[in-house]
This record gives sequence, C-alpha cells and structure tokens, in this order.
Amino acid sequence: MTSKNAEGCITMAASPPARRRRDPQRRIAEIVEATQRVIAARGIEGLSHRVVAEEAGVALGATTHHFASKDELIQAALQQTYDQYAGELQEWAAQRPTLTPEQLTVLLADALVSSFGPDRGADEIVEVELYTAALRRPALRPLVDKFTQATTGLLARYVDPSTARAATAAMNGLSLTGLAGAQPPTRDEVEDTLRRILTPNPSLPTTTQPLSTCTQGPGRQ
Repeated sequence: MTSKNAEGCITMAASPPARRRRDPQRRIAEIVEATQRVIAARGIEGLSHRVVAEEAGVALGATTHHFASKDELIQAALQQTYDQYAGELQEWAAQRPTLTPEQLTVLLADALVSSFGPDRGADEIVEVELYTAALRRPALRPLVDKFTQATTGLLARYVDPSTARAATAAMNGLSLTGLAGAQPPTRDEVEDTLRRILTPNPSLPTTTQPLSTCTQGPGRQ
C-alpha cells in the first residue's frame, strides 16, 4: 500500500503485523501439563479450571473450552502421566534386556528409595493422587489398572508371572508408605522386601497362570 507524505513523495505504508496462528493442540498440551503441576502441588482437591489457567498462563475460557469439567482435566493429566511412565519403562527395559534377581532387586530399590526423598519428581506424587482419587471416582480406576499392569508387565520380562504380580503389589505398598508415611522405609528394608520376593524359592510351586494380554506391555513403579 502506498501514500504521499507532506512533501508529496510516495512512501510505502507499513503492513499490519501478521496474526499469530493458534495451535489448539499446543494449547491443550500446555493446559494438561499445567494440570499435572497443580495436582502435584495442591492435590486433586485443590484443582480448578481457574487455578490451571493461572498455572498455564492462559485465559480461563481456554481451559473450559477444551475441558468442560474438572474430571476431564484430571483424566487428561493422569493419562499423560501414564503415557510418560510407560515410555520410561520401555526405555528402561530396552537398556536392560537381561537381569538376575539380585540385579533387579538393587535397581528397583534404587528407583523406589529415590522417589521417597526430597528430589523426587512430581510424577510420583501425581500417581499417589491417582490411586486415592480413584476411591471416589470410579472412572479413574481403569487408569490405576494400567499403571499396575504396566509395572507387572515390565517385571515379567525378568521373573515368572506370579513373582511379577507379588513384586508389583509390594512396590505399590512401599511407594505409598514412602511418600505418605511419617517415616519412609530405609534402603535396607526396601531391598530386603524385594529380595524375599524376587529370589527364586524352589519350595514354591511353579506358576501356571500367565499374565493377561493387557499386562504384558511396558509400564512404572
């Protein structure tokens, strides 16, 4: 576009700035990540559309547009937490194609004890929030099952199915005690518990019940 200045010279008018294209998928991802952070910091009961909008740095209407209810926010955040968990387990197993029971005991103890300390990640807290929230929200229970199945599926790469299920149950209990209890289990206590489960016991009958199809994929704990 051209125009004349006061001296009669022709000048080029500045073009208006191009509008920034909205990326709905990016906005959704930002809201979901903010929801994860809010759950880790405040718990599910401290979650609201307004709090998530403030955390994400977006307008309140953006959160309600993409997630009509609080439960939809929770479901999306916890699903993403599971997806991240499953991906971590895939990578963990790929780097360790074979492990002895003792090696597995030590590595699992490393992971559990680190999740109890001050440097623990937000994911561990979000997972505990998921378990407790599922008591009141039945719609979340399939996600709880996916976490459990993922962990059992990982362990079944190294031990028999019955041992994998027993170790998963023990790890869930140790995680809950370590994160929510006044005094987390010590490293020696964690190793002793896992070693008693993972060490082969000839006096026990050989398991004949395989894992179901849904538990054989990778997953975390």
